[in-house]
Amino acid sequence: MKELRKFDKVVNLAKTKGFIFPSSEIYGGLNSIYDYGPLGTELKNNLKKSWFDFMLARRDVVGLDSSILMHPEIWKASGHLDGFSDPLVDCKKCKARFRADNLLEKQGIKPTFGKDKAPDMGDMKCPDCGGELTDVRQFNLMFKTFMGPLEESADQIYMRPETAQGIYVNFLNVMTSMRMKMPFGIAQIGKAFRNEITPGNFTFRMREFEQMEMQYFVHPDKTKEVFEKWQELRMEWYKDLGINPDNLRFREHASDELAHYAKRALDIEYNFGFSKNETFKELEGIHHRGDWDLSQHQKYSKQKLTVKDEEGKEYIPNIIETSGGVDRATLAFLMDAYTEIEGGRSTTTKSNKDSEVVLKLDKRLAPIKIAILPLSKKPELADTSNKVYDMLVNKYRIQYDETGSIGKRYRRQDEIGTPYCVTVDFDSLDDKQVTVRDRDTMEQERIAIDELEAYFQDKFK
Repeated sequence: MKELRKFDKVVNLAKTKGFIFPSSEIYGGLNSIYDYGPLGTELKNNLKKSWFDFMLARRDVVGLDSSILMHPEIWKASGHLDGFSDPLVDCKKCKARFRADNLLEKQGIKPTFGKDKAPDMGDMKCPDCGGELTDVRQFNLMFKTFMGPLEESADQIYMRPETAQGIYVNFLNVMTSMRMKMPFGIAQIGKAFRNEITPGNFTFRMREFEQMEMQYFVHPDKTKEVFEKWQELRMEWYKDLGINPDNLRFREHASDELAHYAKRALDIEYNFGFSKNETFKELEGIHHRGDWDLSQHQKYSKQKLTVKDEEGKEYIPNIIETSGGVDRATLAFLMDAYTEIEGGRSTTTKSNKDSEVVLKLDKRLAPIKIAILPLSKKPELADTSNKVYDMLVNKYRIQYDETGSIGKRYRRQDEIGTPYCVTVDFDSLDDKQVTVRDRDTMEQERIAIDELEAYFQDKFK
């Protein structure tokens, strides 16, 4: 039997343990759309909170939540209506559709194309049937819909393909209402929609996804130092939350890769290991967008979007952007935390498996912080266990688990990344103490019940 890749094991764990489910599964699913289960919802929320806390801890960054549906003229100004596209090829034989650059990457070939240059496919054939491929053409990724009762061109609007434009059109509103001074940033987490040609690799590339974006407005003369500052800050955020530094790297975009608005672009990449030729892939981008976005919105809206420097001279701010995917980050943290212990690691019970899985998520990200495990279902233990649960539940996400042997329950909690397990046994009825087990060290401590709140407060600080 072919050994599963780590990626495949993580995908399987995500579904079976309640992290991520295929959307509309009972109807056969919807291609590359996913639902977050109970644990995935908690993980994702913890991740977003960590990002927002990181951003808003700074005096020069404030938050925003702009709408998904926006005036269609915004997308004309931003260039999305004319230029937001990917290179598409079709198989003339089986009619399958592919993103041209992805086909090249899977063959270990770096695509060479730019703003007005299609990728050179050479004599590449269809990977499904070996048929001849069509010439490369551009496919617009915007989702269209209609506002109002009539489906007419005048009522056509778009699902936003990125959250950034909502920040740009609110630039002056935010600066004025919050009395912000240059330089400053606006941070936002929100849904975006792209009609991807070939989505895939689980939640890495989807048609509906969430972005974490921060747009930093700065004087043109200060862009270099600001870019480098945010580049390092964003890399450290991933490392601080537990990503192995060996699985992270920077990749600078070559000049022929740059988007039409970009003066410089750099990716933080993670080693997803999707295939032999698809190892490190984009996790987050840091972009120097220049003044293109605000200049375009000033032109199309006829609204002045300039600020004044210390000498009273007007200028349009440049923008340094940090843009990461919530879903990609969630997948990266799951993959990095996924650990297999060959032969098991239990010292109190014998494992019936060749290996045991431990999800070594950072405490801040772990969906369940504490598991309450009564040693048996007897009422006297249940009473004490429920009291412990009630004591802690308002401060932490807690799971109450009384099914199976204590060893099996420990392993279940290890698989979902729970940092601490609290076991209530028969001695607890007399000495008013419980056993606290650490996920990572497997060390067990006897802690008085009335000291648990202080104990965990210290552990989670």
